[in-house]
Amino acid sequence: MSKNASAGPVRSMTGFARSEGQADPMRWAWEIRGVNGRGLDIRLRLPPGCEQLDPIIRKKVNARLARGSISISLELRRSAGAQAAAVDAVLLETLAAACRERGEEPRYDRLLRVRGVVGAETDRADTALSDDLSDALEAGFEAALTDFVASRNQEGAALESTMRGHLQTIEDLAGAARRLDAAQPDAIRARLSEQIGGLLPDGTPLNPERFEQEVALMAVKADTREELDRLDAHISAARDLLDGGGPIGRKLDFLSQEFNREANTLCSKSTDVELTRVGLDIKAAVDQLKEQAANIE
Repeated sequence: MSKNASAGPVRSMTGFARSEGQADPMRWAWEIRGVNGRGLDIRLRLPPGCEQLDPIIRKKVNARLARGSISISLELRRSAGAQAAAVDAVLLETLAAACRERGEEPRYDRLLRVRGVVGAETDRADTALSDDLSDALEAGFEAALTDFVASRNQEGAALESTMRGHLQTIEDLAGAARRLDAAQPDAIRARLSEQIGGLLPDGTPLNPERFEQEVALMAVKADTREELDRLDAHISAARDLLDGGGPIGRKLDFLSQEFNREANTLCSKSTDVELTRVGLDIKAAVDQLKEQAANIE
Protein backbone atom coordinates (compact mmCIF):
# COMPACT_ATOMS: atom_id res chain seq x y z
CA MET A 1 0.00 0.00 0.00
CA SER A 2 1.23 3.48 -0.79
CA LYS A 3 2.30 5.31 2.34
CA ASN A 4 0.69 8.46 1.02
CA ALA A 5 -2.68 6.91 0.14
CA SER A 6 -5.14 8.15 2.74
CA ALA A 7 -8.44 6.74 3.94
CA GLY A 8 -11.52 7.90 2.12
CA PRO A 9 -14.49 6.38 0.31
CA VAL A 10 -14.49 2.75 -0.77
CA ARG A 11 -12.89 2.63 -4.23
CA SER A 12 -13.00 0.20 -7.09
CA MET A 13 -9.72 -0.63 -8.80
CA THR A 14 -11.25 -0.14 -12.24
CA GLY A 15 -11.74 3.25 -13.83
CA PHE A 16 -11.09 5.46 -16.85
CA ALA A 17 -10.39 9.14 -17.46
CA ARG A 18 -9.27 11.34 -20.35
CA SER A 19 -8.08 14.93 -20.36
CA GLU A 20 -7.33 17.03 -23.45
CA GLY A 21 -5.94 20.48 -24.02
CA GLN A 22 -3.71 22.75 -26.06
CA ALA A 23 -0.57 24.73 -25.39
CA ASP A 24 0.41 26.32 -28.71
CA PRO A 25 1.60 24.89 -30.94
CA MET A 26 0.88 21.48 -29.35
CA ARG A 27 -2.28 19.56 -28.55
CA TRP A 28 -2.17 16.90 -25.89
CA ALA A 29 -4.40 14.16 -24.48
CA TRP A 30 -3.91 12.08 -21.33
CA GLU A 31 -5.67 8.72 -20.83
CA ILE A 32 -5.71 6.75 -17.60
CA ARG A 33 -7.12 3.23 -17.34
CA GLY A 34 -7.22 1.02 -14.25
CA VAL A 35 -7.97 -2.65 -13.63
CA ASN A 36 -7.56 -5.00 -10.69
CA GLY A 37 -4.06 -5.70 -9.39
CA ARG A 38 -2.41 -7.20 -6.33
CA GLY A 39 -0.40 -4.03 -5.74
CA LEU A 40 0.10 -0.69 -7.45
CA ASP A 41 1.54 -1.27 -10.93
CA ILE A 42 2.02 1.91 -13.00
CA ARG A 43 2.57 1.51 -16.74
CA LEU A 44 3.45 4.86 -18.29
CA ARG A 45 3.80 5.56 -22.03
CA LEU A 46 5.20 8.98 -22.96
CA PRO A 47 6.23 10.44 -26.35
CA PRO A 48 9.93 11.01 -27.04
CA GLY A 49 11.18 14.17 -25.33
CA CYS A 50 8.72 13.90 -22.43
CA GLU A 51 10.84 11.66 -20.18
CA GLN A 52 11.15 14.41 -17.58
CA LEU A 53 7.45 13.90 -16.75
CA ASP A 54 7.94 10.25 -15.73
CA PRO A 55 8.94 10.77 -12.05
CA ILE A 56 6.40 13.59 -11.65
CA ILE A 57 3.52 11.45 -12.92
CA ARG A 58 4.52 8.44 -10.82
CA LYS A 59 4.73 10.57 -7.69
CA LYS A 60 1.24 11.98 -8.28
CA VAL A 61 -0.21 8.50 -8.81
CA ASN A 62 1.49 7.06 -5.72
CA ALA A 63 0.10 9.90 -3.63
CA ARG A 64 -3.51 9.17 -4.57
CA LEU A 65 -3.79 5.46 -5.38
CA ALA A 66 -2.94 2.37 -3.36
CA ARG A 67 -3.71 -0.63 -5.59
CA GLY A 68 -4.50 -1.51 -9.17
CA SER A 69 -2.82 -1.94 -12.53
CA ILE A 70 -2.72 1.60 -13.93
CA SER A 71 -2.01 2.33 -17.61
CA ILE A 72 -1.23 5.96 -18.46
CA SER A 73 -0.57 7.34 -21.93
CA LEU A 74 0.14 10.79 -23.32
CA GLU A 75 -0.59 11.75 -26.92
CA LEU A 76 1.17 14.91 -28.05
CA ARG A 77 0.73 16.44 -31.51
CA ARG A 78 1.11 19.78 -33.23
CA SER A 79 -2.09 21.75 -33.57
CA ALA A 80 -3.76 21.79 -36.98
CA GLY A 81 -2.32 24.62 -39.06
CA ALA A 82 0.62 25.02 -36.70
CA GLN A 83 2.98 22.60 -38.36
CA ALA A 84 6.38 24.10 -39.06
CA ALA A 85 8.04 23.81 -42.46
CA ALA A 86 11.06 21.57 -42.70
CA VAL A 87 13.58 22.03 -45.54
CA ASP A 88 15.80 19.16 -46.63
CA ALA A 89 18.97 21.26 -46.98
CA VAL A 90 21.01 18.38 -48.34
CA LEU A 91 18.54 17.67 -51.13
CA LEU A 92 18.20 21.39 -51.90
CA GLU A 93 21.96 21.88 -52.28
CA THR A 94 22.23 18.71 -54.37
CA LEU A 95 19.68 20.12 -56.80
CA ALA A 96 21.43 23.51 -56.82
CA ALA A 97 24.76 21.85 -57.60
CA ALA A 98 23.16 19.96 -60.46
CA CYS A 99 21.94 23.26 -61.90
CA ARG A 100 25.43 24.76 -61.73
CA GLU A 101 26.94 21.73 -63.43
CA ARG A 102 24.60 22.42 -66.31
CA GLY A 103 25.74 26.03 -66.38
CA GLU A 104 22.50 27.36 -64.93
CA GLU A 105 22.13 29.61 -61.93
CA PRO A 106 19.91 27.73 -59.44
CA ARG A 107 16.53 29.37 -58.82
CA TYR A 108 15.67 28.44 -55.24
CA ASP A 109 12.04 29.52 -55.61
CA ARG A 110 11.62 26.68 -58.11
CA LEU A 111 13.84 24.21 -56.30
CA LEU A 112 11.80 24.61 -53.13
CA ARG A 113 8.77 23.33 -55.05
CA VAL A 114 10.49 20.04 -55.90
CA ARG A 115 8.84 17.16 -54.07
CA GLY A 116 10.70 16.24 -50.91
CA VAL A 117 12.60 19.50 -50.49
CA VAL A 118 9.99 21.07 -48.25
CA GLY A 119 7.73 19.13 -45.91
CA ALA A 120 5.95 19.38 -42.57
CA GLU A 121 7.87 18.61 -39.42
CA THR A 122 6.69 15.51 -37.67
CA ASP A 123 3.59 16.18 -35.63
CA ARG A 124 4.92 14.24 -32.65
CA ALA A 125 6.96 15.85 -29.91
CA ASP A 126 10.56 14.78 -30.22
CA THR A 127 12.38 17.58 -28.46
CA ALA A 128 12.63 18.77 -24.88
CA LEU A 129 9.44 20.31 -23.50
CA SER A 130 9.17 24.03 -22.99
CA ASP A 131 8.32 25.20 -19.48
CA ASP A 132 4.85 26.35 -20.55
CA LEU A 133 4.02 23.05 -22.24
CA SER A 134 5.41 21.05 -19.32
CA ASP A 135 3.24 23.02 -16.88
CA ALA A 136 0.17 22.52 -19.09
CA LEU A 137 0.80 18.77 -19.30
CA GLU A 138 1.19 18.45 -15.53
CA ALA A 139 -2.04 20.38 -14.95
CA GLY A 140 -3.79 18.25 -17.56
CA PHE A 141 -2.64 15.06 -15.93
CA GLU A 142 -3.79 16.30 -12.52
CA ALA A 143 -7.25 16.90 -13.99
CA ALA A 144 -7.29 13.43 -15.56
CA LEU A 145 -6.15 11.83 -12.31
CA THR A 146 -8.88 13.63 -10.36
CA ASP A 147 -11.51 12.35 -12.82
CA PHE A 148 -9.99 8.87 -12.64
CA VAL A 149 -10.21 8.80 -8.84
CA ALA A 150 -13.80 10.05 -9.07
CA SER A 151 -14.70 7.21 -11.46
CA ARG A 152 -13.20 4.68 -9.04
CA ASN A 153 -15.09 6.26 -6.16
CA GLN A 154 -18.36 6.05 -8.10
CA GLU A 155 -17.90 2.39 -8.90
CA GLY A 156 -16.66 1.78 -5.36
CA ALA A 157 -19.91 3.18 -3.95
CA ALA A 158 -21.85 0.64 -6.02
CA LEU A 159 -19.57 -2.17 -4.84
CA GLU A 160 -19.99 -1.07 -1.23
CA SER A 161 -23.78 -1.15 -1.53
CA THR A 162 -23.64 -4.64 -3.06
CA MET A 163 -21.28 -5.91 -0.35
CA ARG A 164 -23.47 -4.55 2.43
CA GLY A 165 -26.34 -6.46 0.87
CA HIS A 166 -24.29 -9.68 0.93
CA LEU A 167 -23.34 -9.06 4.57
CA GLN A 168 -27.00 -8.61 5.48
CA THR A 169 -27.83 -11.87 3.70
CA ILE A 170 -25.11 -13.69 5.66
CA GLU A 171 -26.36 -12.17 8.91
CA ASP A 172 -29.95 -13.25 8.19
CA LEU A 173 -28.83 -16.77 7.29
CA ALA A 174 -26.67 -16.97 10.42
CA GLY A 175 -29.74 -16.08 12.48
CA ALA A 176 -31.69 -18.88 10.81
CA ALA A 177 -28.79 -21.24 11.47
CA ARG A 178 -28.85 -20.36 15.18
CA ARG A 179 -32.51 -21.27 15.43
CA LEU A 180 -31.89 -24.57 13.66
CA ASP A 181 -28.79 -25.27 15.76
CA ALA A 182 -30.79 -24.85 18.97
CA ALA A 183 -33.12 -27.61 17.81
CA GLN A 184 -30.30 -30.04 16.98
CA PRO A 185 -30.19 -31.87 20.36
CA ASP A 186 -33.88 -32.79 20.10
CA ALA A 187 -33.41 -33.87 16.50
CA ILE A 188 -30.36 -35.94 17.45
CA ARG A 189 -32.26 -37.54 20.34
CA ALA A 190 -35.21 -38.48 18.14
CA ARG A 191 -33.04 -39.83 15.33
CA LEU A 192 -30.75 -41.80 17.67
CA SER A 193 -33.73 -43.30 19.52
CA GLU A 194 -35.22 -44.42 16.22
CA GLN A 195 -31.94 -45.90 15.02
CA ILE A 196 -31.24 -47.77 18.27
CA GLY A 197 -34.83 -48.97 18.49
CA GLY A 198 -34.47 -50.52 15.06
CA LEU A 199 -31.34 -52.37 16.11
CA LEU A 200 -32.43 -53.75 19.52
CA PRO A 201 -34.53 -56.89 19.78
CA ASP A 202 -38.15 -56.36 20.73
CA GLY A 203 -38.57 -55.80 24.45
CA THR A 204 -34.91 -55.01 25.09
CA PRO A 205 -34.77 -52.06 27.50
CA LEU A 206 -32.76 -48.98 26.54
CA ASN A 207 -30.34 -47.64 29.14
CA PRO A 208 -31.56 -44.04 29.61
CA GLU A 209 -28.30 -42.80 31.12
CA ARG A 210 -26.13 -44.24 28.40
CA PHE A 211 -28.54 -42.97 25.78
CA GLU A 212 -28.38 -39.41 27.11
CA GLN A 213 -24.60 -39.58 27.22
CA GLU A 214 -24.53 -40.48 23.53
CA VAL A 215 -27.00 -37.71 22.73
CA ALA A 216 -24.88 -35.18 24.65
CA LEU A 217 -21.68 -36.33 22.89
CA MET A 218 -23.25 -36.07 19.45
CA ALA A 219 -24.79 -32.67 20.30
CA VAL A 220 -21.40 -31.30 21.36
CA LYS A 221 -19.81 -32.44 18.10
CA ALA A 222 -22.66 -30.90 16.11
CA ASP A 223 -22.72 -27.62 18.06
CA THR A 224 -22.15 -24.76 15.61
CA ARG A 225 -22.49 -21.86 18.04
CA GLU A 226 -18.76 -21.14 17.94
CA GLU A 227 -18.79 -20.90 14.14
CA LEU A 228 -21.88 -18.69 14.20
CA ASP A 229 -20.29 -16.41 16.81
CA ARG A 230 -17.24 -16.00 14.58
CA LEU A 231 -19.49 -15.29 11.60
CA ASP A 232 -21.12 -12.48 13.59
CA ALA A 233 -17.66 -11.11 14.46
CA HIS A 234 -16.59 -11.23 10.82
CA ILE A 235 -19.78 -9.43 9.74
CA SER A 236 -19.09 -6.68 12.26
CA ALA A 237 -15.45 -6.39 11.15
CA ALA A 238 -16.43 -6.17 7.47
CA ARG A 239 -18.96 -3.43 8.19
CA ASP A 240 -16.35 -1.50 10.18
CA LEU A 241 -13.98 -1.69 7.21
CA LEU A 242 -16.66 -0.42 4.83
CA ASP A 243 -17.51 2.39 7.24
CA GLY A 244 -13.86 3.42 7.42
CA GLY A 245 -13.28 3.25 3.66
CA GLY A 246 -9.90 3.73 2.03
CA PRO A 247 -7.69 0.91 0.69
CA ILE A 248 -9.47 -2.02 2.38
CA GLY A 249 -9.52 -4.58 -0.44
CA ARG A 250 -6.82 -6.85 1.01
CA LYS A 251 -8.48 -6.93 4.44
CA LEU A 252 -11.87 -7.68 2.92
CA ASP A 253 -10.35 -10.49 0.87
CA PHE A 254 -8.85 -11.99 4.04
CA LEU A 255 -12.18 -11.70 5.86
CA SER A 256 -13.90 -13.44 2.95
CA GLN A 257 -11.60 -16.42 3.45
CA GLU A 258 -12.48 -16.47 7.15
CA PHE A 259 -16.18 -16.31 6.30
CA ASN A 260 -15.76 -19.28 4.00
CA ARG A 261 -13.90 -21.29 6.64
CA GLU A 262 -16.74 -20.89 9.16
CA ALA A 263 -19.37 -21.73 6.55
CA ASN A 264 -17.51 -24.92 5.61
CA THR A 265 -17.23 -25.99 9.24
CA LEU A 266 -20.91 -25.26 9.85
CA CYS A 267 -21.87 -27.52 6.94
CA SER A 268 -19.55 -30.31 8.08
CA LYS A 269 -20.95 -30.24 11.64
CA SER A 270 -24.59 -30.11 10.63
CA THR A 271 -26.73 -33.17 11.33
CA ASP A 272 -29.85 -31.52 9.92
CA VAL A 273 -30.77 -31.21 6.26
CA GLU A 274 -32.25 -27.75 6.70
CA LEU A 275 -29.20 -26.49 8.62
CA THR A 276 -26.95 -27.83 5.85
CA ARG A 277 -29.02 -25.98 3.27
CA VAL A 278 -28.63 -22.76 5.23
CA GLY A 279 -24.88 -23.38 5.46
CA LEU A 280 -24.68 -23.80 1.70
CA ASP A 281 -26.62 -20.56 1.23
CA ILE A 282 -24.10 -18.81 3.49
CA LYS A 283 -21.28 -20.21 1.34
CA ALA A 284 -22.94 -18.85 -1.80
CA ALA A 285 -23.31 -15.38 -0.23
CA VAL A 286 -19.68 -15.50 0.93
CA ASP A 287 -18.52 -16.34 -2.59
CA GLN A 288 -20.39 -13.28 -3.89
CA LEU A 289 -18.82 -11.17 -1.15
CA LYS A 290 -15.34 -12.40 -2.06
CA GLU A 291 -15.94 -11.68 -5.74
CA GLN A 292 -16.82 -8.06 -4.96
CA ALA A 293 -13.93 -7.66 -2.49
CA ALA A 294 -11.50 -8.60 -5.29
CA ASN A 295 -12.51 -5.38 -7.12
CA ILE A 296 -11.88 -3.03 -4.21
CA GLU A 297 -8.69 -1.03 -3.82
